[in-house]
Amino acid sequence: MIVVIQCKDQVGLVAGITGVLAKEQLNIVSLREHVDKIENRFFIRVHLEQDTDPQQLEMKLKQVLPAAAMITVNPMPEKKIVVMVTKEYHCLGDILIRNYFKTLGAQVQCVIGNHDTLQNICQRFDIPFYLVSHEQKDKEAFEAQARQMIDKHAPDYIVLAKFMRILSPGFVAHYTGRIINIHHSFLPAFVGASPYRQAFERGVKLIGATAHFVTNELDEGPIIAQQIIPVTHSHTAADMMKAGKEIETAVLAKALQIVFEDRVLVYKNKTVVFE
Repeated sequence: MIVVIQCKDQVGLVAGITGVLAKEQLNIVSLREHVDKIENRFFIRVHLEQDTDPQQLEMKLKQVLPAAAMITVNPMPEKKIVVMVTKEYHCLGDILIRNYFKTLGAQVQCVIGNHDTLQNICQRFDIPFYLVSHEQKDKEAFEAQARQMIDKHAPDYIVLAKFMRILSPGFVAHYTGRIINIHHSFLPAFVGASPYRQAFERGVKLIGATAHFVTNELDEGPIIAQQIIPVTHSHTAADMMKAGKEIETAVLAKALQIVFEDRVLVYKNKTVVFE
């Protein structure tokens, strides 16, 4: 069982939390905590050996925590996810393989694509694929159909595995803090479309990828994980794109792992990541 808490910092929080756990005879396997002194904000993740009633434990923890404390007690670590795609296969393929061998830390409920390009690979892994075309319909109609499919499966998270469409503020608000995107640059550099072309034209010596939570600001949501590799003047934009696909796959896999393990806490537009 995992317990994650964030709240206003004050003296005695760790003692209060561990005291509650001790009274409940819950053994602590690991405990990580962090204090943001500028924001006066306290974050903690506790891994417990046993399971218990989550609602009862949350109620008892609230008694020793400041008002408005955010508490998540998660007796079922394996999450449910819906994956959204367009045409690129590399991130989806990695997710499907990990899902098949039960190393993803989540269960893929379905894949939604705005093209049918990746339908075949989903069928090979016995994962439902829904084609929700954006053609000949406005954004509102497209997103309403996508939401219907998503809500049918009640996922914990939505993963944009190279889903190449900008989502509306209304769609994002409906799934606040639950949409994870992989962007093909080392943010905050080169936001938006064609970042490898932008990087090539700028003559950069490092390229990277960033996994982040989606907000209404394009590619500016809280960052979960990043990675970079060196490039030289001899790399073309196509070379950068080819190398970047490997980074994108690795960064998204890392981000999903730590999110599914409840190691990421979000406050404002930043994250606390307990490795």
